[in-house]
Amino acid sequence: MEQRLDVLKTLGDNTRYAIYLELARSPRPVSTAEVAESLSLHPNTVRPHLDRMRDVGLLSVDIESRGGVGRPQHRYSLAPDAPSLGFEPPMMPALASMLVRLVEQVGGTGADAYEIGRDQGRADVARHADAPSCVEALVAELDRTGFDPAVGATEDGDTALIAFAHCPFRSLVDDHADVVCSLHRGMVEGFVDAMGDAEVTDFRTLAHHPSCQVALTTR
Repeated sequence: MEQRLDVLKTLGDNTRYAIYLELARSPRPVSTAEVAESLSLHPNTVRPHLDRMRDVGLLSVDIESRGGVGRPQHRYSLAPDAPSLGFEPPMMPALASMLVRLVEQVGGTGADAYEIGRDQGRADVARHADAPSCVEALVAELDRTGFDPAVGATEDGDTALIAFAHCPFRSLVDDHADVVCSLHRGMVEGFVDAMGDAEVTDFRTLAHHPSCQVALTTR
């Protein structure tokens, strides 16, 4: 409980939360200078915020030696074992774990989970009939389901990169990545296909990247 309160207090600062989302968007660990440039802040402003977020367990730090004079380069990413923010109902993580194990015990595969996810994604579109675009609808749905999405744009201007600052399935990924990540991918791709004005051109899961991300290209 005390650790959870520390996390909530840390992210209660607007600058720290902006840094947190910036790290969630990045497909790789980033330096203090890169974070500062992205947010139009001075590195000396960003550095203590990164230290605070690391201290409460939100960030991992890779230290790169430059092989010469000067301080080693510190690169930051979201910690894979970051503490939960505590918003999930108490029984839900245990229920999800039991259901995933049941699926695997009866021979269910990632492909099966993907198809179930697609069906759910198509059904979820009904909540967003008035959304002006697929990107806005998907962001709203992901926010509703606890993924805390953050949107960035790629250089071509036609592709939106949605990163997930929080994964409600995170505790299951290490042991059940095939089923869990396939289910989530199916939910996203089914939703996007049903909306009809975009397509998923990339999907990066927690199993192979610091954060889960999806790229949507408008048609």
